[in-house]
Amino acid sequence: MQLLRYLADAPLRRRVTVATNKVESFNRFSQWVGFGNGGMIADNDPVEQEKAAKFNALRSNAVIFHNALDIAEIVRQLQAEGMDITPEDLAQVSSYLTEHIRRFGEYSTHELGDEPDAYDPRLDVDFTPLRGDEPAAEGLSQAL
Repeated sequence: MQLLRYLADAPLRRRVTVATNKVESFNRFSQWVGFGNGGMIADNDPVEQEKAAKFNALRSNAVIFHNALDIAEIVRQLQAEGMDITPEDLAQVSSYLTEHIRRFGEYSTHELGDEPDAYDPRLDVDFTPLRGDEPAAEGLSQAL
């Protein structure tokens, strides 16, 4: 019955197509945001898979929220300049924008000549209780 209704009802087909396109747009956006490992979850642990999927959804939603805030600010600026913004205008705007996002960060190169401080790998922590060693191995803990 649902298939016959879908075939007979042109407005329903348009609504389903629009909804499908939105879902596909989100999926493409989410995959773009989750750039690590080509979007593949390489862990076989279901808990880790769920965490990775939820983290990507959280990251995607945070970017969408930020985009929506930016869009709202731009709309307010345009309205303040006297432009009439209609719901039809806003319907053409997507919050799945990516052009302004630097996924891999922005790195300054003007500090390349600066020498960093020497790395000191020693920690002032006594690890002997974790190893079950006697405190007599004092020279070993100082080397760590």
